[in-house]
Amino acid sequence: MIAVNKINAVWCMDFVSDSLCKARGINCLAVAGDFSHECVQTAVDFGIGGPYVTRLLDEAVQFRGYPTAVRTDNGPEFTNHAFLDWCESHKIQHILIQPERPMQNGYIESFNGKFRDECLNEHWFETLPQAREMIRAWVQDYNEVRPHSSIGRMPRRRFARPHRQQAGKAGSHQNPTPNEVTLQPRTLSE
Repeated sequence: MIAVNKINAVWCMDFVSDSLCKARGINCLAVAGDFSHECVQTAVDFGIGGPYVTRLLDEAVQFRGYPTAVRTDNGPEFTNHAFLDWCESHKIQHILIQPERPMQNGYIESFNGKFRDECLNEHWFETLPQAREMIRAWVQDYNEVRPHSSIGRMPRRRFARPHRQQAGKAGSHQNPTPNEVTLQPRTLSE
């Protein structure tokens, strides 16, 4: 069991589905830190498979460093070779919750509930770029403006900043050098 007493101890992630006004479905992946309650990263697209998830995580670790563990459900995006190989190659523990037990990943379930109620249900997205922009703005407000009671009623990003700096000084979990992370363009099959 990973103790969630520092930044990057555990990142949790899960999907929320929505649709554009023309009925085309979109998937939203949210990645959040259990310690800081900060939304670490989001992706919004028509389809998000394992390779897409690993590229998203590679983007997140460039700024935040690697987590010690990630907690997910048993969805195919998190149980495929690309995701499992990514976890193994970066020595990240993959914590799988039990099937049909979403509250074992309670923080991301809570986040996704707020995300659905306050963002997805409040907006009628016409295009994918519009959905991405409105979701990005909501996440920015969530991280930078809203206070959270369990972290001293301060915004998540402000709470996380000194912890991230302290982790950087102590040497965070396998931070990559700039040349180690190369993002590849997404192909239609992913």
